[in-house]
Amino acid sequence: MKVRLAKHGGLAPGIRQPPLSVESSALSDEAAAELARLVAAVKTVPAVSAESPGRARDAMSYTITLEENVGEPTVLRVSDVTMSASFAALLEWIERHAAGK
Repeated sequence: MKVRLAKHGGLAPGIRQPPLSVESSALSDEAAAELARLVAAVKTVPAVSAESPGRARDAMSYTITLEENVGEPTVLRVSDVTMSASFAALLEWIERHAAGK
């Protein structure tokens, strides 16, 4: 499985941050198992949508793309306002384990 994290917006929306990625085959067995657990947890939480940014106009938005072994990639999109605890845990994990960091 490969996971990619892209961040958008925030206080400096014009500054593009390069996406982060993690390939599970390059991880230890323990880290790969933790990634699988975090991905499974985030998939069980229903998506929350916000009609407009409201008071959070400078909120960051995040896209995590899950490329699993079969089928089309799963794309998860949230913002600071709509983020679940499980998405936050996966986001933090990707930031700690991303290639090239």
